[in-house]
Amino acid sequence: LVPDNINYVQATASMEGAHYAINVLNKVNLQKGNKVLVYGATGAIGSAMVQLLKAQGIYVTAVCGTAHIDKVKALGADKVLDYQTSDFTADTEKYHCVFDAVGKSTFGICKKLLIPKGIYISSELGPYGQNIYYSLLTPLFGGKKVKFPLPLDIKKSISIIHPMLANGSFTPLIDKTYSIEQTKEAFSYALEGKKVGNIVIEF
Repeated sequence: LVPDNINYVQATASMEGAHYAINVLNKVNLQKGNKVLVYGATGAIGSAMVQLLKAQGIYVTAVCGTAHIDKVKALGADKVLDYQTSDFTADTEKYHCVFDAVGKSTFGICKKLLIPKGIYISSELGPYGQNIYYSLLTPLFGGKKVKFPLPLDIKKSISIIHPMLANGSFTPLIDKTYSIEQTKEAFSYALEGKKVGNIVIEF
């Protein structure tokens, strides 16, 4: 059932990004106080990840564009890096995990941000599908690793997000809503790569 404090648009927008983010977290043994960098923190997945991490007491550095810094701070990020004005890989922090929620980085450029046994995860396959191969090879060497989790077990994800929606600790980031007649416009907007959070089509 949808919690009383949210509407159906919010409920609809709450699951896709959160489901993926939860499956990523299930593959990383994070402890309170650990540090995670989230690249692409204004997307559906990234914005969900920031909130889920903060709920676990994780220190979060979020990477986003200039226009969205305030939105990301409102999600709870401890530090925000603007990729439009600086190179996020020049950050001096060392992270237990670097999560690329938009698939625009690589393990090669991010591994210097990781602690010796840190984990890199991307939402995309990477150039030439490299993240699949790295996820098989890097664990063999005992150092920094790549993992490539698949989003499974939607029921478990719902059981995690539902109480967070009810108590207000998770709020889906919604950019725009469209009617079913505006589906073409909604997809066109999504393809522009400018959306912040989720786009919802109402039936």
